[in-house]
Amino acid sequence: MNVQAEEQQRVAAFPAHSADSPSRGEPDGAISRALRPLNTGRLRDDYQRQGSFLYLSEFLPADATQQLIDAANALLPEVNRNYLPGHKAGGSVSRHTIDRLAPYIAQLYRSPQLIAWLEKVTGDRLQLSPEDDPHAYALYYYTRAGDHIGWHYDTSYYDGRRYTVLLGVIDNSSCKLDYELHTRDPNKPDEPGSVQYPPGALVLFDGDMLRHRVTPSLEGEMRVSLTLEYVTNPNMRPWRRFISNMKDAIAYFGFRQVFRKALGAKV
Repeated sequence: MNVQAEEQQRVAAFPAHSADSPSRGEPDGAISRALRPLNTGRLRDDYQRQGSFLYLSEFLPADATQQLIDAANALLPEVNRNYLPGHKAGGSVSRHTIDRLAPYIAQLYRSPQLIAWLEKVTGDRLQLSPEDDPHAYALYYYTRAGDHIGWHYDTSYYDGRRYTVLLGVIDNSSCKLDYELHTRDPNKPDEPGSVQYPPGALVLFDGDMLRHRVTPSLEGEMRVSLTLEYVTNPNMRPWRRFISNMKDAIAYFGFRQVFRKALGAKV
């Protein structure tokens, strides 16, 4: 049995539907239901107290989460495997493939209600990442033993800040998101923490402020998360764009996805 077939078997327990199937609800309706019970003022205080970090074990409603699960299953053949010795191993699907095959995710990313709520929590005016940024929204797959990512920051190559939203999609794993708060604040001691965010959970943080990693998966486990990236300034200097593109091509999505226009690729 080949690797792709093995990985497809691992998701057999999750209901699978075609990513082209009719939508079962607009994302803004799901976001409205998600936000209704939240005390945004208190969550903003928590976010600030924790040095630009917030974790909610329950956020998306079950029907919206199921749409993400369906998309993750349908996009499994599109996963680009990547490996950096000593730092990371796993698979990724960029926003360009998602735009073609899982439009619900793109709609969720652009939800005005979600963006407005994120602005209230962060205190920043947020913008969508540029259309050529493969990280704007992407799925990350841990499907083999040892898949992980080491300690890092989500460094912004943009002129402004970049905020990361992580949404749990599939978590049949023992992987944990380990993090350290206040590492950029000389007036506060580092504060370690760890969460294992289930489907529908949310993690929000300023990419340049949170040092974090994901611990290795074990044999037979599967974990999929969705990342949404918002910026305060979508401008990026040419030399930073080159560095960002090379990092994305080597460590995440492959050269075909990142440099699709230059290569004339239909993706």
